[in-house]
Amino acid sequence: MRLSRFFVDLPLSLGRFDLPEAQAHYIGRVLRLAAGDAVQLFDGSGREFVGELVEVGKKNVQVELREQLAGLAESPLHIHLGQGLSRGERMDWAIQKATELGVAEITPIISERCEVRLKDERADKRLAHWRQVAISACEQCGRSVLPIIHAPLTLAEWLEQTAAELKLVLHPVAEPLTGHARPASLAFLIGPEGGLSDAEVAQAQRAGYQAARLGPRVLRTETAPVVALSVAQQLWGDF
Repeated sequence: MRLSRFFVDLPLSLGRFDLPEAQAHYIGRVLRLAAGDAVQLFDGSGREFVGELVEVGKKNVQVELREQLAGLAESPLHIHLGQGLSRGERMDWAIQKATELGVAEITPIISERCEVRLKDERADKRLAHWRQVAISACEQCGRSVLPIIHAPLTLAEWLEQTAAELKLVLHPVAEPLTGHARPASLAFLIGPEGGLSDAEVAQAQRAGYQAARLGPRVLRTETAPVVALSVAQQLWGDF
């Protein structure tokens, strides 16, 4: 039987300890697990721990971790996804699926055609929300390392700051993705709902990005990362 698996935002080790409030509430009040139930915990470091709930109260949950396991290996291809900022569920979907597909870093990109504008307070809340989306995706897919979710950047900031052996910007009029040699690291730039403008694609190309396409059809902003990352992992990663 598959163990209930949870992320805990603190360094884990063998032994007995109280879970943080958020996990305690979810395990005890939402899932209604009981003392004696087996659990598997991970802290994002790449390690996994198996143990048992020893106390489940209204306000606290105590677990005893008895075995440390090697976590799921990360993809040999380090992928940094620059995802055009889009509305609500579309952005959540892109982050969730990118996490499942093994991306190492995600940066929301503010570009010319973005329909979303985040002020400081709202940006902090969205960043925390996106991190939780990635955590939930890791809990589901078995990843032991969390992808890094960066604060949103303008396109110019992203182009200046991001380093990778191969840098690609998705564009319908370009060479197929399969035409590139295997890189050790990859930066993918994907536009928002309205796509990147021709001027922005040219700006990316001046910064060392190569235009690449995924096929004859124009994909939605939340579909593009799923297809792009799947193809990249098949060509150069762990698929």
